[in-house]
Amino acid sequence: MTGRERVEALLRGEEPDRLPFMPITMMRAAQHIGVRYRDYVTDYRVLAEAQVRIAEAFGIDHVSVISDPAREVSDLGGAVEWFDDQPPAVIEERALLADKTRFRDLRLPDSHSSPRMSDRVEGVRLLRRRAGGERIVEGWVEGPCAMSADLRGVNRLMLDFFDDADFVRELFAFSVEMELATARAQVEAGADLIGVGDAAASLVGPQFYMDFVLPEERRLIDGIRHLGACVRLHICGRTRKLYRGMVQTGAEIIDLDSLAPLREARDEMGPGQILLGNVNPVRIVRDGTPESVIAAFAECHRDAGPRYIVGAGCEIPPGTPDANLDAAGGYARGSHTIERK
Repeated sequence: MTGRERVEALLRGEEPDRLPFMPITMMRAAQHIGVRYRDYVTDYRVLAEAQVRIAEAFGIDHVSVISDPAREVSDLGGAVEWFDDQPPAVIEERALLADKTRFRDLRLPDSHSSPRMSDRVEGVRLLRRRAGGERIVEGWVEGPCAMSADLRGVNRLMLDFFDDADFVRELFAFSVEMELATARAQVEAGADLIGVGDAAASLVGPQFYMDFVLPEERRLIDGIRHLGACVRLHICGRTRKLYRGMVQTGAEIIDLDSLAPLREARDEMGPGQILLGNVNPVRIVRDGTPESVIAAFAECHRDAGPRYIVGAGCEIPPGTPDANLDAAGGYARGSHTIERK
């Protein structure tokens, strides 16, 4: 099977020839071809080159345009700090909606003409042309909580849940409309799968998640699936208390960070949910040995069972040895007979 056929088989509920291998490679991909990360996030041609070459080198079954969470904020006029070899960062102290009265003047950007959002769309288009025959092409959008935190400032947003629930709901709705529009542009450009990153959702308690976040995540994911793409939900951090809600989003793939117990997720989410993760990307993948990497993924596979994709709990860090990344891919290539205990 090709990487594309392998992932598609798992998504259809069939048994692929082996486990898919779908690590998040951003800074590690840029490092692989020796480019500044700033160039990776600002030029879709650099990103596509890095994604194709790292996928070919390590047998990765997808290519992705995930890069940083600041694309939409930048195109909306928000304050962003740039670095040569780190992702651009939204400046919390100068958040676009630090004064929430500015929200009424906010307008949806055009995904086809706004500089950074359109760069991502073009990245999808180029990856489809270069790798789409062999590998799944993954687009990327921000989830409602993450996007709202970037616009408002995460600390202010956490207080808004208590102080101004109506504003939170309006901001979430705006964020979902914006992300649906850019997801549509990416699907039209050739994305098979859309990743939804909603890291800030791990900071809210389970009740706020169920009341505020889940309805809008589900609306976003339903909308993406209506466009004809599948969805990968990625929430960094401690999410064990959110499992009951996460499985209700309808995302075909759910990523689990190293802080989120995988066996508990399987028990809570049921046998049909595809799970990805949750190996510690720094302690195990970067700083471990090929043997410890293989052992960690074998344990995850036993906990998750056959509906599992090999990938770390979050991004593969720069500095990860080739041998360790190759060990992760090697486990996927030869491990499909492992049974859950």
